Amino acid sequence: MPENFKVIDTKKYMWDGKIYEQESEANNVAEGYKKDRFEIKIFSEESKFFVYSRRVAAVETPAEGQ
Repeated sequence: MPENFKVIDTKKYMWDGKIYEQESEANNVAEGYKKDRFEIKIFSEESKFFVYSRRVAAVETPAEGQ
């Protein structure tokens, strides 16, 4: 079973909860997420594919005190 989330380059990506048998399926789903302004990572393990995503902030706001 894949991890529910992965941290890559200090960014947290969440698994979409689905196991894809074909890479093309995962790519099609990933394209839909990209259109909705998500960053996407696809991982494979034992011939299965997993889509991880994270929402891109529309506007970056400075931390309090900056």
